[in-house]
Parts: sequence; structure tokens; C-alpha cells
Amino acid sequence: MAEPADMMAAVTASMTDRTGRTLDEWVALVQGSGVDPLDQLAVRTWLRDVHGVKQNTQWAIADAAARAAGWERPSVAEYTDSQYTGKKAALRPIYDRVAELALSLGEDVHAEGRSTYVPFVRGRQFAAVQALAARVDLGLRFTAAPDSPLLSPAKAPGQSTHKLTLTSPDDVTPEVEALLRAAYEQNA
Repeated sequence: MAEPADMMAAVTASMTDRTGRTLDEWVALVQGSGVDPLDQLAVRTWLRDVHGVKQNTQWAIADAAARAAGWERPSVAEYTDSQYTGKKAALRPIYDRVAELALSLGEDVHAEGRSTYVPFVRGRQFAAVQALAARVDLGLRFTAAPDSPLLSPAKAPGQSTHKLTLTSPDDVTPEVEALLRAAYEQNA
């Protein structure tokens, strides 16, 4: 699967054909719209509601407009650190344990940065970890979910088809490890 930068380049390359404007023209339009270019959600909403721009193109334009306004994308570590502050700081050992396991599954695994969860990717996303108020949800993407009482159907975090709840590092049992490995194996 392509890296995010490659996907952004593909969206940008076909933008004029799909929207009638280049990326630079869209950025200029955002800058003159009165919408705060650093508020990427507001920019995406404006693009959708006012101009009918589709989702992937909204993300590309909002990202470019924010960068033009001085925003710099945080690193994966910075995104992760921001998710485990305040009351959620106590959940960080759970994330650390899951991340250690996910990253040890193969040399083809890497974490990506998101503002509210951390996805783990190989050929495609196979797991996502999200800190909530008093728990961590481990989302897993399956093509054929294993039979496990720990799993419940899900549409989030990330591209998950199923999730399980963790409240302590001790909840990361051999069964959880096996489920994580199964998701990894199904998403080459």
C-alpha cells in the first residue's frame, strides 16, 4: 500500500480533473473564505457543504491550507504523547504494551500519527489503539474474525471491524496477543 505522502500526491495530481481547481487554487480559496485554515475540520466542512468536495480531496486541501498557514504535522511520538495526558496519562502503559506487541509482529509494521488514535499498519491498517476516559480500545481489522468473547463488532477506532476493551496492562493477555497477530496476518 502507498504511503500517506504517495496517496496525497495521487489525490493532488487528479484534483483539477475532479474539481476544476488546482490545489494551489483551493488553498487560495480557503485563505479568502474567512474559515480558519488551522481548523482543518472547519475547512473540510466548508469544502463539503459549500463546494461539494469529496472526502479525500477535503483532507488534501485542508492539510495544504493548514501547512500554508504555518502548521506542521506532529510526529507519531508527538501525536501519541498528546493522547496520554491528564487523566489519560494512567492509560499509557496499556498503549505501550500493545504498541510493543504490534511493532514486534514484523519488520513491515509501523505506527502512524492521528490526533485521537494510533493506527498500526503493514500492507494496510490492522490495529488501532484509542485512549478513552477510563479505558483503551484496541480496534482490530479482520477479514474473518476469530471466535472470541473479547471481541465486539466495531467501526472505530480507525478501520477496525472489531474491538476489545483494555483497562490495565494485565488485560493484554495471550488471547489478546493472538487476536492482534490474527489481525496482522489477515492484513498483508
